[in-house]
Amino acid sequence: MFLITCPFCGEREQSEFKAGGEAHIERPKQPTELSDDEWAEYLFMRKNIKGIQFERWNHAHGCRKWFNMVRDTSNDQIKAVYKMGEKPPIK
Repeated sequence: MFLITCPFCGEREQSEFKAGGEAHIERPKQPTELSDDEWAEYLFMRKNIKGIQFERWNHAHGCRKWFNMVRDTSNDQIKAVYKMGEKPPIK
């Protein structure tokens, strides 16, 4: 078990948080004009890389707020945590 720093509440145990998938996915501007394949691509296809990943997380058993995290998936090391709407502190 490791600790995650919630940008609103501070450091808490990992068990209080739920992963919400890849961060910074831009919604299509005209979704009704997409083909079924294009809509499926937007809804379901996400990066699943080994290395630096930008993710959304929710403090489900705490303040219940969403935030973003930069995490190295190869070793679970958290590189940065930042609020929704903020630019990633790491590229």
